[in-house]
Amino acid sequence: MRARLAVFRNWIGRTQEEVEQARRDWTEGTRFGEVKGCDGDPLPAPEPPATPLRPWGRTR
Repeated sequence: MRARLAVFRNWIGRTQEEVEQARRDWTEGTRFGEVKGCDGDPLPAPEPPATPLRPWGRTR
């Protein structure tokens, strides 16, 4: 689970708020576009961990 979250965070956001917003955007289908030619439902975003995320990388 931790490795998947690390990848999720690397590509999506550096802060708890950025990751939560990206998860909402993915679930609502508002930010990441549509995959054409794929039958079936979109993959769900990973569940966030029970503990808060620490900021990672440079802060903005």
